[in-house]
Amino acid sequence: MTLKFARRAVLASAVAAMTFGSSAIAGGHQVVDSIHFLIPGGAGGGWDGTARGTGEALTKAGLVGNASYENMSGGGGGKAIGYLIENADSNHGTLMVNSTPIVIRSLTGVFPHNFRDLTLVSGTIGDYAAIVVGKDSPINSMADLIAAYDSDPAKTAIGGGSVPGGMDHLVAAMVMEAAGKDALGVKYIPYDAGGKAMAALLSGEIAALSTGFSEAVDLSNAGEVKIIGVTSDDRVSAAPDAMTMKEQGIDTTFVNWRGFFAAPGLPEDKLTMYQDAIAKMYETPEWEEVRGRNGWVNIHNPGDDFKSFLEGQEQVIGDLMKKLGFL
Repeated sequence: MTLKFARRAVLASAVAAMTFGSSAIAGGHQVVDSIHFLIPGGAGGGWDGTARGTGEALTKAGLVGNASYENMSGGGGGKAIGYLIENADSNHGTLMVNSTPIVIRSLTGVFPHNFRDLTLVSGTIGDYAAIVVGKDSPINSMADLIAAYDSDPAKTAIGGGSVPGGMDHLVAAMVMEAAGKDALGVKYIPYDAGGKAMAALLSGEIAALSTGFSEAVDLSNAGEVKIIGVTSDDRVSAAPDAMTMKEQGIDTTFVNWRGFFAAPGLPEDKLTMYQDAIAKMYETPEWEEVRGRNGWVNIHNPGDDFKSFLEGQEQVIGDLMKKLGFL
């Protein structure tokens, strides 16, 4: 099952790759004094890595004077969104990272707000999803995982760093459905971001973990997990030995965008500064080092383009979630 929104995101990244070379201005001079990054989940998750990686590139490239970070877990990301909206006037120096879940969780009513209640700054990257198992697991491929599931579904739980019906759950369900299994029969156990989910995997509480590809690469490089499937069309250079789902006969692809939002009512001049800094970041070697290390895809959707992209995702994901029974 190939997702339309995955193809759109990959197409967007291809268009971005063609246009950056001619239109982006290389970094080098400071654009913003400081940025405070608000992260709606715990340490070790994809939001955490995206905010800190972006802050690292912006500061090392000299585009931002200094960056600070705040993890604010709760409500599937809703706590941070509510905080930013309720304290808008005092948070004009804050950028909140988010991704596909802001669309999913608004659709399911996990929180009352949606992306339209915030100032849309810029979509920045795409991150494929991956299924991983512990380094000592007897499972070495998706075929092994499917066989374990067939043998004992209740003992073959898949964990993730998002709420039930959230993105990690959605990816696990899509993969299992594409493998010919009942998506609703998959036992999914949620954790607060990647760190706790990883601990559950290593303790044997779950058989496999549904996570972002960049997180999977870090864990694999640390020797803690084996990547048994990636939701990309082709193998990714950051982990060239990791097989795609398609290579293993599971016809599904997925890419999760990540980007930045600001408080409602952000002054136009500040919004322009943030967007300018992010646009210039793509041309810097500091960003390329961070991007390559994490296996991210460049997907640059500033302002109105970001809004159009999100509205398209809202429609496609809503249709998909209805099909899978999550709505």
